[in-house]
Amino acid sequence: MTDDADTPQTTSRLRQILLDLARREHDIAVSEAAAVPYWAPLPSSVMGHRAAAAVLRSEADRFLEAS
Repeated sequence: MTDDADTPQTTSRLRQILLDLARREHDIAVSEAAAVPYWAPLPSSVMGHRAAAAVLRSEADRFLEAS
């Protein structure tokens, strides 16, 4: 009996979900940054969303390496 979590399709789907989440985090960061005048400092949430996107992409890359 095979474990569904180990199938290439599952791994690929999980990787795609992580990339989708990373894209959303990036889009939120862009949107929040765009709402701030260029002379004003960015809210810390922008850096948080960018960091979250980077971590999600890194985890997606780990799935790619594992497959």
